[in-house]
Amino acid sequence: MLSTDKLRDKVVINIADGKSLGYVSDIEVNLENGVIEGIVIHAEKRMFSIFGDRQQIIVVKWEKVRTVGEDVILVELDTY
Repeated sequence: MLSTDKLRDKVVINIADGKSLGYVSDIEVNLENGVIEGIVIHAEKRMFSIFGDRQQIIVVKWEKVRTVGEDVILVELDTY
């Protein structure tokens, strides 16, 4: 069984291109079914931004998660 506190603060890597997406900050849970639907990642924006927040939020659906390791979560995304 996987507890939610073990998902937080893990780095997320996209295996499609090998890039780090950021760190897990939260999860999406379907309370009716009691299943995880996705992970929420706070990521640094790739391009320099003069105005606005320098972070973006990425939500990865649980079916795109391939492996949950001790320090890293591997996902497979074509684009984000």
